Amino acid sequence: MAGSSGGRSLEQTPTWAVATVCFVLIAISIFIEQIIHMIGHWFKKKRKKALYESLEKIKAELMLLGFISLLLTAGTTPITKICISEGAAAGWHPCSREEDIAAGDDSGDSRRRLLTWSKMGDTTRRILAGSSSSEDNTCAEGKVSFMSYDGVHQLHIFIFALALFHVIYSVLTMALGQAKMKKWKHWEKETRTVEYQFSHDPERFQFARDTSFGRRHLNFWSKSPILLWIVCFFRQFVRSVPKVDYLTLRHGFIMAHLAPHSQSRFDFQKYIKRSLEEDFKAVVGISPPIWLFAIAFLLFNTHGWYAYLWLPFIPLLIVLLIGTKLQVIITKMGLSIQQRGEVVQGVPVVQPGDDLFWFNRPRLLLYLINFVLFQNAFQLAFFAWTWYEFGLKSCFHEHTEDIVIRITMGVLVQILCSYVTLPLYALVTQMGSTMKPTIFNDRVATALRSWHQSAKKQIKRNKKSGQVTPMSSRPGTPSRTMSPVHLLRNYKERDVIP
Repeated sequence: MAGSSGGRSLEQTPTWAVATVCFVLIAISIFIEQIIHMIGHWFKKKRKKALYESLEKIKAELMLLGFISLLLTAGTTPITKICISEGAAAGWHPCSREEDIAAGDDSGDSRRRLLTWSKMGDTTRRILAGSSSSEDNTCAEGKVSFMSYDGVHQLHIFIFALALFHVIYSVLTMALGQAKMKKWKHWEKETRTVEYQFSHDPERFQFARDTSFGRRHLNFWSKSPILLWIVCFFRQFVRSVPKVDYLTLRHGFIMAHLAPHSQSRFDFQKYIKRSLEEDFKAVVGISPPIWLFAIAFLLFNTHGWYAYLWLPFIPLLIVLLIGTKLQVIITKMGLSIQQRGEVVQGVPVVQPGDDLFWFNRPRLLLYLINFVLFQNAFQLAFFAWTWYEFGLKSCFHEHTEDIVIRITMGVLVQILCSYVTLPLYALVTQMGSTMKPTIFNDRVATALRSWHQSAKKQIKRNKKSGQVTPMSSRPGTPSRTMSPVHLLRNYKERDVIP
């Protein structure tokens, strides 16, 4: 890359300049590393294990981007020496053919102006200052370089922008989601008051449609699939999680998974918060399918495809579809109450179940949210990179509506997904058939995982030794060494979401 700039090499550069650059880069890197270390230490101190693991996930993704950048640096020369035919290089450009030719002419004029003479010892030689044409023009006639030195360098800048936006988006996503869920803490405290116990008298009978939950969800539109989706689509924008929905889903979760007497002691809001922190590890991750979609975005961002008119809308459509589906699930749980009987005793009891979700997989929604957030960060990083490298008047932004659409969609999707959809997901996915391990505190959860791993190892050892006990001869009650029940025998209510 040194030769590509046409300037002085390191052997002609003062050592103090080299040392200064290295010192600044190392100091900045150590400073960032220490900040990350301090954040991780704070998470450990506050026993935020899930957030600490999410931080480690972000570090792993940044390391992956670093490896990509390192491979680009090491492979710059081999990449630029790959030659392809001019016909193959003529298509799939982000700019029109006329703009490419004009840009090439301007570049050629500037290169001719940059020709200088430099003396080294007794030898006079001609160099091309500020240009990489000498390295790029190594192909035979009729062929061009697969990618130029300048192109590889610009790709380096894009990787840096992508890493920066990915980290910023991850932090904003969690911050906005936690801010929305803080409002639920007041509702959770209300469940411990005498007024709440009186208003939710379990001995009182009432019609399902006359309850607060019924009046919100049991209407004429809820019986029509088309009207149901239309109403739920607009509901995600106004009071996506009202108080009545939160309290009803809370009651249904406790009745399905916990003892009824824990109604006033169980902290449902803290459980949801811990579950969201656990799911955040998947939100900040970048899976191989998501990388493939990112590559597809780069591929189809070509002239004639009008990508600026449809690519930014894909994350928006997905997040709106997810929000609508979550609202539909809540309404369907209300309809199931009415189907079980017109009259309910006490608080309406919703029945959790995986059948309410697409393909019976509640976690599928989380993967879609992960895709939306990364694609949104990717597109904003792409916009910032093209602005920095080529300016707002380049072919990447030749239409004003392109700039408006990208910025508007980026901000809108971030706020909608983080502040509306993600908290709604955290609440509604608790209505699955199983409860998450975050129902226990770290001590109990660790003990259960340890027992589970020990049991699996014991089964493997028994299979290898051929000493598998027949099912009929096994004791009906697990022994102390077979079951973790003894770990839970003395644990009190404080061990459930302390």
